Amino acid sequence: MNLIQAIFMGIIQGLTEFLPVSSSGHLTIFQYIFGINTDTGLLFEVMLHLGTLVAVCIAFWKDIKKLFMAAVGLVVDGAANIKDFIVNRGKKGKGHRRMVINAYRKFVLLILVTTIPTGICGIILSNFMDSITSSLLIPGLCLIVTAILLLISDVLPGGKKKVKATGYTDAALVGLAQGIAVLPGLSRSGTTITACLALGFDRTFAVKYSFIASIPAIVGANLLELRHLGDALSGENHFLYYIIGMVIAGVLGYVCIKVMLYVVKNKKFIYFAYYCAIIGTISLISYFFM
Repeated sequence: MNLIQAIFMGIIQGLTEFLPVSSSGHLTIFQYIFGINTDTGLLFEVMLHLGTLVAVCIAFWKDIKKLFMAAVGLVVDGAANIKDFIVNRGKKGKGHRRMVINAYRKFVLLILVTTIPTGICGIILSNFMDSITSSLLIPGLCLIVTAILLLISDVLPGGKKKVKATGYTDAALVGLAQGIAVLPGLSRSGTTITACLALGFDRTFAVKYSFIASIPAIVGANLLELRHLGDALSGENHFLYYIIGMVIAGVLGYVCIKVMLYVVKNKKFIYFAYYCAIIGTISLISYFFM
């Protein structure tokens, strides 16, 4: 890897991770049409995702902090309830604590429910990823589907659902959408935000939910890859270049999150829809005629 490649990959990751244009789709297209080497090694890929993960945490820092405290509270109260259950031999004792006592505790549970179908879909589809990414057919088709989803999201009326009004079935459906979006060309943010809006989420909350729900998905995907990290570390690497790429991905990712908040609130997805439709069409033409 050289510095130019590290910068390029940082830009691609930062721009496409949160904008509704599909990072995986773009990487596949760049590799096939332009002959750009996107195989930068496992360690660099993990660091790029770390950069965008930090961007989410900074953009929603207040919510992340409260969610963390709520999660700790759920664990503590859950452990106390289990102890009470054992001591009282299955009967509800005086020490029983109510688990969901505020909106952030429910938010934690909603994210947990969302993560389950996402993980299941990711595991199932990962077995087919090599064949899926071996040509431009699937990325091209999925980019066109992304364009259609974005057009739909702009015409959907803004709902009023926030944490308290959101059901666990809603959370599971968003998780299913996020899991399917592992397909190259299908934008994760575009798919999940459209799903949220279709379920009646408030437009601003839809963006927040989509990005916060991506945290366990990103962490989980990278934890699965870390089993190969020993091999990556044993090979040649340019750690300074990796740091530069990670920082670029993080900074651009943060900017793109702010852009998405504006785009969804003001129904400006149409421009991204046109872009995805054009890139998807180019991919299909390349697949059939190149």
